[in-house]
Amino acid sequence: MGVITCNEDLRELAKRRVPRAIFDYVDRGSYDEQTLNDNRRDLLALRLRQRVMVDVSQRNLACTLVGEKAAMPVAIAPTGLTGLVRARGEILAAQAAEAAGIPFTLSTMSICSIEDVAAHCAKPFWFQLYVMRDRDFVSSLIDRARQAGCSALVLTADLQIQGQRHRDLKNGLTVPPRLTVANFFDLACKPAWGIQQLLGQRMSFGNLAGFLPRQDKQISVGQWIMSQFEPAITWDDVAWVKAQWPGKLIIKGVLDPEDANLALDAGADAIVVSNHGGRQLDGAISSIAALPTIVDAVGQRTEVLFDGGIRSGQDVLKALAIGAKGVMIGKAFLYGLGAMGKDGVELALALIRKELDVSMALTGTCDLASVGPQILYR
Repeated sequence: MGVITCNEDLRELAKRRVPRAIFDYVDRGSYDEQTLNDNRRDLLALRLRQRVMVDVSQRNLACTLVGEKAAMPVAIAPTGLTGLVRARGEILAAQAAEAAGIPFTLSTMSICSIEDVAAHCAKPFWFQLYVMRDRDFVSSLIDRARQAGCSALVLTADLQIQGQRHRDLKNGLTVPPRLTVANFFDLACKPAWGIQQLLGQRMSFGNLAGFLPRQDKQISVGQWIMSQFEPAITWDDVAWVKAQWPGKLIIKGVLDPEDANLALDAGADAIVVSNHGGRQLDGAISSIAALPTIVDAVGQRTEVLFDGGIRSGQDVLKALAIGAKGVMIGKAFLYGLGAMGKDGVELALALIRKELDVSMALTGTCDLASVGPQILYR
């Protein structure tokens, strides 16, 4: 591939370099993928209002996200199996985020452990938590995040039961990946990925070491989630988590204004409007369609972040115009990671920053405080 100019270029490069089962895990959604596709379609349908003859010579993208200074209103979202996209992937992405001056969120279902990432980063990162059946283990994860100096806890609320992801089942996705007749030639065509993984530190869930049964050499991700995740979770469990966590608590996976207010009542310091990237309830509305009603419902009582379909700086600007304080990116950084490792994540973030900066200028906007619905055509 020649000059990389956009996120789609990184996606195409990652598709060539990452095994199909792992790439599809990153790229695809649940069931018929209606919500996955709507996330992108509804963002693209929004139109920016071009303004001219406005002095935009002094522009500033800096902000605060959940009380932390950030160089731009973007955070890296928690994504499972990141270390299988690229060996040591969570560490590389965290370092790239640190260099870019934005928050990084580590998933419970990461390959690198909390301690692995903390040992390779100079600044605090966020940790994403699932409430599972074994509450003692959940408490131990919270304590490990506290000991690692994590500055915020991101509680994901929308995966009490996993939506079916057809591609993961068809590809026989396991952790670590299983060599089969069906995937032999695919893996053989990606020797660089295999060598990196063999030289890497881990190929299984780092945060779950010691918790997984010893006989589980290879784990079907979907089956393990169905057996361990808690379908009986309620807002009372948020209070239980908050009582153990001294820092900021962010609730991710809110798609309804009533749930947004319940999250605040339960003690959330911020919420993330998200449909899990179209990977859970297929047929749910897109995140960008849900955002305005949630912003209206919570008013100024909390910080609203946005997650779902962000690929470019234009997408970031549109979410901010509707009322988000910042956005989280998943696929956008994973494409960069799969394509070029840490350099690819840094490039993905630089592309988004440049696109946001240029788009702000062309809408006659110099700083984030001036971004609002007036920059969109209605």
